[in-house]
Amino acid sequence: MHFHLGCLAVLLALVHSAAAQNHAAAQDHATDVQTAFARAQHLKRGINASNWFAQSPGDFSAARTDRYTDAADIALIARLGFDNVRLSIDAVPLENGTLGTDGLNADFLARLDHAVDSMLADGLAVQIDLHPETSYKQQLASEDGVDRLTRLWRRLAAHYATRDPERVFFEILNEPGMSDEYRWAGIQARLAAAIREAAPKHTIIAAGANGSSIADLLSLLPLSDGNVIYNFHFYDPTQFTHQGAGWGPVWWTYTRGIPYPATESTMREFVKQVPDAANRHELERYWLDHWDAHRIRLLMDEAAAWGHENNVPLICNEFGVFRDFADPGSRANWIRDVRTALEADGIGWAMWDYRDNFGL
Repeated sequence: MHFHLGCLAVLLALVHSAAAQNHAAAQDHATDVQTAFARAQHLKRGINASNWFAQSPGDFSAARTDRYTDAADIALIARLGFDNVRLSIDAVPLENGTLGTDGLNADFLARLDHAVDSMLADGLAVQIDLHPETSYKQQLASEDGVDRLTRLWRRLAAHYATRDPERVFFEILNEPGMSDEYRWAGIQARLAAAIREAAPKHTIIAAGANGSSIADLLSLLPLSDGNVIYNFHFYDPTQFTHQGAGWGPVWWTYTRGIPYPATESTMREFVKQVPDAANRHELERYWLDHWDAHRIRLLMDEAAAWGHENNVPLICNEFGVFRDFADPGSRANWIRDVRTALEADGIGWAMWDYRDNFGL
């Protein structure tokens, strides 16, 4: 009898201990979520610093990076009223060249540090955005590729773990480009764990699979880590935002001066710019679908609802219009409508980009 009572006492003690641990874990998670929401307030109005430490035509030399965006640009960004910069960083120059004891390219990293520290000194928060080319992201199809990216993030997060966790954020991967959302969920969880191990106090920025669209966000299962902000990108409708661009469907290159918002009467002549009937149909869908401020607001509301349901903060850290062939007034209209919708839903933003062909 005493033996059975002793077993019961041990069992009750184990149950009590497990309950206490679960309660403590829930409290810790809630605290982490509160931290993420508080820090998201540093990411209300941002700009992307692109084609500097990423996207350049393979030239990451000091001669180029020192002059492409400099201290005067960073000071101007702060004076214009932005509160954060999303700093695109290519993975390849981090991993190649003369490596330091931390396994990262010492020269490239020193220049990157100077950029980050200059932004922080000017009162700007910084999104450390790992932004490799598509060819690099394709390695995630293999376990060796996932291992490689995990090692890189562990090193990069450890390096920046000494920077202010209130204003330095780690974005896991720009537009993962993975059609298999379940595989990406597992990879993202692993990369987040590596970052968290190296930088326990910092806030992580996560995204859905493929192109980080609102649809990708809505299909995402939030990470178990509570100190995470979730991002999405917005370039809809591409018939307007990417008019004249040469890196998408060929028919984009024919389009010029497409208005926003559009009506049948304003689009009648513009549709004729596209010589092929099937592609003309694609452009016609732009005005047939009634793209305007109301539609954009409804889409942002969908993202916001997902954030509320999952109790996580959101940011739209890319949106913009290819400016080479867009009507300036229409471009300003679209940017205004997107920004206004985001702000109405309490979602921070970062426009693409500072000085390239979507430039501010």
